[in-house]
Amino acid sequence: MPETVDIDGLVTYLVTSLVDRPEDVRIQKRDSERGVVYEVATNPEDTGKVIGRQGRVIKAMRTLVRAAASLTGSDATVEVLD
Repeated sequence: MPETVDIDGLVTYLVTSLVDRPEDVRIQKRDSERGVVYEVATNPEDTGKVIGRQGRVIKAMRTLVRAAASLTGSDATVEVLD
């Protein structure tokens, strides 16, 4: 089991890999009662790439982030901002 998990880096890598304009990606991390929430803002033209058809991409991203966070005993999710 890894000692540390870089969830911040994972979210950044996943989002910037999907978009055409990675320099426009903004990720804010906030704590909530349910765990950590990563709020992702992209260029409006790239938002659809992060969400995917019928939300498949964002669902897969949430699954990966939640699994990585569970290794540290915490919970995390990803939200896409308009």
